[in-house]
Amino acid sequence: MTKLYAGLDVSLEMTSVCVVDEDGALVFEAKVLSEPDAIGAVLAGCGGAFARVGLEAGPLSQWLCNGLTAAGMPTICIEARHAKAAMVAMNRNKNDRNDARSLAHLIRSGWFKAVHAKSTESQELRTLLVSREFFVNKLRDHENEIRGLLRPFGLKVGRVAVREFEARVRTLVDGIPMLELCMDSLLRGRAQMQAQLAALHSALLRVTANDELCRRFMTIPGVGPVTALSFKSTIDDPSRFRRSSDVGAHLGLTPRQYQSGETDVRGRISRSGDAFTRTALFTAAHVMLTRSRQWTSLRSWGVRIAKRSSLKKAKIAVARKLAVVMHRMWRDGTPFHWAAAA
Repeated sequence: MTKLYAGLDVSLEMTSVCVVDEDGALVFEAKVLSEPDAIGAVLAGCGGAFARVGLEAGPLSQWLCNGLTAAGMPTICIEARHAKAAMVAMNRNKNDRNDARSLAHLIRSGWFKAVHAKSTESQELRTLLVSREFFVNKLRDHENEIRGLLRPFGLKVGRVAVREFEARVRTLVDGIPMLELCMDSLLRGRAQMQAQLAALHSALLRVTANDELCRRFMTIPGVGPVTALSFKSTIDDPSRFRRSSDVGAHLGLTPRQYQSGETDVRGRISRSGDAFTRTALFTAAHVMLTRSRQWTSLRSWGVRIAKRSSLKKAKIAVARKLAVVMHRMWRDGTPFHWAAAA
């Protein structure tokens, strides 16, 4: 039976499908709804055995990939930079049909990097984390807007605790009817956001309290519920990394390198991969080095780096090491080792 290769150029409503055989000859082209069932039905009618079905990593890719895999199609997600390079190099004119053709030939050649499609559970946990972070950021923006609106009147909120913020603002605008009306509406909105943030934070705490792996992660000084859950939802499957040291590079915590001949330049960290988890690990490293009073060999190592270099570089180094340690704890099922073996 002829081996077939399919490339899918996915958009929100429609997906361009291109199928080629093992010699690169065009077999089938179509445009279908961006639904796993619709795409699977079209591919099943091509009359051949599919070796690979590929689509570029994007907002719908994990859903489509999981759906097509469940339908029996060997589906993979392609790293976006590899897909973009192929589409730009192969086509002078960019359109959905040409992009699908480029992806099909890229899939056939095997010159691509596959992206891990996360499980539904990890995607749900990620949604919880991002939703909570959304309210955290919007509350900060909301309070800064209130401060900015009062400042032209010479009314300064100053540094106050979160619980005292509303009382402080109402005291400042007391006796000024227009400001009272505006601030009352803004403060009511702030109270609603605080209530929704509290609900999401409680859900996050419940999830981590009932998860043995997250509880194990949180035995590390500086690692809290957000860091533990974000690491778990981002990595999803620890077996996809052959070495624990690869996790630091995957999260963008290793330096860039440009090497050619006698030139070898190492720059700042690459910042590739998941920014949310990278930030969470950096925050955990900051807490470990500046606030934690519990001694660990990891903290001692970070302090030595800070003394000979800088605190910022030490935090980045500890964040990378945290990623390596947490992956090893997950893969081997071991607890956190507070001190290195003699």
